[in-house]
Amino acid sequence: MGDLMTSIPYRRWVVAIGAAALLAAATAVGPAVAAGRPAAAVVRTDQGALRGTVAADHRTFEGIPYARPPLGALRWAPPRPGPRWTGVRDATRPGAACAQLKGLPMDDASASEDCLYLNVTTPRASARTPRPVLVWLHGGDFRFGQGDVYGGERLAAEGDVIVVTVNYRLGALGFLAHPALAGPDGSIGNYGLQDQQEALRWVRRNAAAFGGDPGSVTLAGQSAGATSVCAHLAAPGSAGLFHRAIMQSNSCANPVQSRAEAVQAAQEFAGRVGCTDVGALAACLRGRDTATLVDAVGYPGTGVDLGPTVDGRTLPVDPADALTHGRLRQVPVLTGTTRDESTLQVWGMERGGMNCAQPPAPGQEPESCRLTDDKYREQVRAMFGDRAQEVLARYPSDETRSASAALGAVWTDQGYAEPIYTAALAFARKVPTYVYEFADEDAPFFTEGPAPTFPTGAYHCAELPYLFDVDYAEALTPTQRRLSGEMVRAWSDFARTGRPGWPRLREHAPYVRVLAGGGGSGTTDFAAAHSYDFWRSLRG
Repeated sequence: MGDLMTSIPYRRWVVAIGAAALLAAATAVGPAVAAGRPAAAVVRTDQGALRGTVAADHRTFEGIPYARPPLGALRWAPPRPGPRWTGVRDATRPGAACAQLKGLPMDDASASEDCLYLNVTTPRASARTPRPVLVWLHGGDFRFGQGDVYGGERLAAEGDVIVVTVNYRLGALGFLAHPALAGPDGSIGNYGLQDQQEALRWVRRNAAAFGGDPGSVTLAGQSAGATSVCAHLAAPGSAGLFHRAIMQSNSCANPVQSRAEAVQAAQEFAGRVGCTDVGALAACLRGRDTATLVDAVGYPGTGVDLGPTVDGRTLPVDPADALTHGRLRQVPVLTGTTRDESTLQVWGMERGGMNCAQPPAPGQEPESCRLTDDKYREQVRAMFGDRAQEVLARYPSDETRSASAALGAVWTDQGYAEPIYTAALAFARKVPTYVYEFADEDAPFFTEGPAPTFPTGAYHCAELPYLFDVDYAEALTPTQRRLSGEMVRAWSDFARTGRPGWPRLREHAPYVRVLAGGGGSGTTDFAAAHSYDFWRSLRG
């Protein structure tokens, strides 16, 4: 842990419409009816017509194939534009998720490589002028996740924006950077990033069909999705495809893999799937079935770490370096964190039985064991070596703070708060930059899995049910619904104007907006609250 950086990993309802509404629907190519009238259930894209679902306050169009299925020769190849069709294609159900293991409660296992689909949610009523578009890239450590988990109904209906959620290739199928698979131009890996670019090109061509403005696109993402947004700020092929950026719970200050690191990871992966003959590596990898490739990637901490790579083509420079030198694409930025990001990882330790005296046997259901003070100190010493005592002195485990809460605070401040704030300050020197901290200490937790033995507060992912309609978390309370309304207004205002409704960050006036329920929204001394200077000193 020489750089003291920690890699921390990571659904919706449809309302049927009556036959009368379907019969009344007209084919739309952009905003086709007078403002305030119900918009059509059928739209015409450059691929063909789509029939979606019309609800009381929104429309949804799901399972739209923005690229050809990456099968056969298209496995480990750049995406190709999606198929065309005649007639009206049903768009009332989402497409398959990209191949993955079961991850967090919102992540369903999938064995499909035919997965390059997106979903569009719009307000029901049409508008006189085109609406801004928000394109959402899900998180999941580049090995989990799918776009349709995040229902865009609330942002569309209350925020008056067009919401697009995207699937992209994951794990080895999305990011294996093996030289044996190099394209004609020598590029390796980054297929998932290329998928995202193809989705953005689809949006540019088709936004108007849904009432959206292709000249007002905000690219937003959380966790690995935020890392993706950072990559697109540096990727030449993404230029002109979006005009504002939202990065939630990850930082452009965190380096991505170098080409050498990615190749080493790819070689380890090839060995795991039994492809070791140098002369037949490409054929061997292409011959492996989907399940073998997904299983070999595994879970964070025990599998192979794959993700965006500085390949010299799709991503010619590390976004962290481009940030330092002021060379990222200059668009307005909204970025931030949750106050207790890493309590999710600490819960993961409990959930996996990692805190128990006896680890679970293979196939055994793990117990949930509390983190002891001794194990907390062991974790800190293993991470920080001869600086561990300084960390323990600043983050004691005592009668006022449990070992789990202390470890969560250490990992939050070191792995999230410091790099996110560092990146925000760098952005602020070049572009309008707005920073938030989500701080609802009673944020609804997952409905699946064992309950945490400690308060998780505003954990990693906690803000998502406030922005999206999801079915994996407890319902929001009336107070939390009010906070959700505040956040939806801020995110949609930023997508519309580049301003979320609070002061921008400046070095001499470092404003950070705190988003909390019960009238608790305001501002904070973020640097002091998260020991920013201390962690900067440890980074060296």
